[in-house]
Amino acid sequence: MADIHTLIIRHGRDEARQLIPAADRHLVDIAAAMLEAPEPALGITYSGFCLTALPHKPLPNDQRWERQGHNVTLVIEPGVLPDRMGVTRVHGVPYGSRARLILLYLQTQAMKASSPEVELGASMRAWMGRMGITIGGKQYRDVRDQANRISACNLTFIWHNAKGARFAKDSIVQGGIQLYEQDDNQPRLWVDTVRLSESFFRALKEHPVPIAEPALRHIANQSMAIDIYIWLAYRLHSLSPAAPMPVTWAALHQQFGAGYQQIRQFKPRFLDPLKAALAVYPDAKVDVADTGLILHHSRPPILEKQLRLV
Repeated sequence: MADIHTLIIRHGRDEARQLIPAADRHLVDIAAAMLEAPEPALGITYSGFCLTALPHKPLPNDQRWERQGHNVTLVIEPGVLPDRMGVTRVHGVPYGSRARLILLYLQTQAMKASSPEVELGASMRAWMGRMGITIGGKQYRDVRDQANRISACNLTFIWHNAKGARFAKDSIVQGGIQLYEQDDNQPRLWVDTVRLSESFFRALKEHPVPIAEPALRHIANQSMAIDIYIWLAYRLHSLSPAAPMPVTWAALHQQFGAGYQQIRQFKPRFLDPLKAALAVYPDAKVDVADTGLILHHSRPPILEKQLRLV
């Protein structure tokens, strides 16, 4: 994928499109947009989400989610919320790209404000618009569903190495994310504030990972591509330039392959979201090998100085 960026630099967008397989030509426009972008806006996520992730597809509402990454286990349990009439019901575990984007927004805004309390309203609507998500119709219902799931669930990250941190089972947000409609049936979204739980906000402050907001816009509908991108943003810059790191297909399947029982089923499904993640991360140096991936030291998508300004 680094070759696409090189081709664009050497030959221009139009010629680069003719020099790669037809199935990958849509990635040229994405890669070119990232190369042409000014210094990208800062996004922030918690390191735990870089090593393990939410499910990609819905689970039965009463089913818990457990996923292992490198030295960490994520456990999410469904929870209960009252509706507008006060009737409680179980909301399943959050899943898919919309849940990831909501969480990324909340984490970024909390860090920028240095407060667990995040103002919503117009800023949230504008951010979702920058991600290409129009707040209306089915997209509104999808966002509302994922907001309810995030509000109801209980979250636990368990770190397995001695240097890591562990925080107890807790909600992600306190008090829920309230979405409702105005009298004219037009969506009114996040009119007040939402507060991250103290334990989650503390862990986020201790282990923030900077990402490039414009990158998310191009992969906003691809949950696995989002997961791969934030994993690479966390991992690549910390590697030694003299020691590339191999990652086996078995390890990739364990982290990213939820829903695929066999590695042989997972491998071909992994390559397209990998290409999309690399298209939005021009400096990433990753090789695909028969045994898995080989990661090389790479410049981070966001310079450390931008994170220090937060």
